[in-house]
Amino acid sequence: MATYVATKDSIERKWLVIDAEGMVLGRLATEVARLLRGKHKPTYTPFLDTGDNVIVINASKVILTGNKLDDKKYRHHSGFPGGLKEVDYRTMMAKNPEKAVELAVKGMLPKNTLGRQMFRKLHVYAGPEHEQAAQKPEVYTF
Repeated sequence: MATYVATKDSIERKWLVIDAEGMVLGRLATEVARLLRGKHKPTYTPFLDTGDNVIVINASKVILTGNKLDDKKYRHHSGFPGGLKEVDYRTMMAKNPEKAVELAVKGMLPKNTLGRQMFRKLHVYAGPEHEQAAQKPEVYTF
């Protein structure tokens, strides 16, 4: 019996909406990454983007367990001496909660061109409204 391999023509993508209100950030990010990769489909092929488009709403109401709100930090470097920038997640959730969810999901995707292609299918909104109503997204619960 031959192994099934999806082709670009056979890939069917759906639009899914996930309400992040009251959900733990890491558990939400793993499920979103799984949907973006397409691992929930029987047609999953590791070297193709077989995943769905995912819309995450209410990103500002996501929860971090324990002391992570104050202890967990997002770090990036400008490349210049002394260019390390640090932001704790309490500040990030107050200023830009979409970025916190995006960074958590991006860290769980492959670090190559395929992963960047999958990440482009993620749409995160801080509030309950989103701009993809024309695509008729389905509500996804887990």
